[in-house]
Amino acid sequence: MSEEGIIKKLMYVNRKAPYGTIYALESLEVVLIGAAFDQQVSLAFVDDGVYQLTRSQNTDGIGMKNFSPTYAALGDYDVRHIYVERESLEARGLTVEDLMPLTYEDEDDDWAEKESLRIVDSSELATLMGEQDVVLSF
Repeated sequence: MSEEGIIKKLMYVNRKAPYGTIYALESLEVVLIGAAFDQQVSLAFVDDGVYQLTRSQNTDGIGMKNFSPTYAALGDYDVRHIYVERESLEARGLTVEDLMPLTYEDEDDDWAEKESLRIVDSSELATLMGEQDVVLSF
């Protein structure tokens, strides 16, 4: 744990499809709250969780509100580390081009807009998880 027992590095692991359960929306809300309290928040999308980041989601047929545009706000909350597991994408026939663009503005680089999304393999993701103070799975 970080100095003085304060949790600083949190990773939220998203494993569920965006609709059909409350997990994806609840995870997103918790991420935004954690980021608002100056915690170093990162997200990982694995298994069916990769569907949460797909472009052009349309929920008209299921009668649920499409919350996917909220992911674009993550950069405003200084969420800069968003990881997508390569194996999960490939198993679902998806590529990085199928995912929505997620960016943040880097104040250390004259507010340049930079990519937040990073495709990683399962072993790299395991290493990243090991570097966290807390990992929460949704």
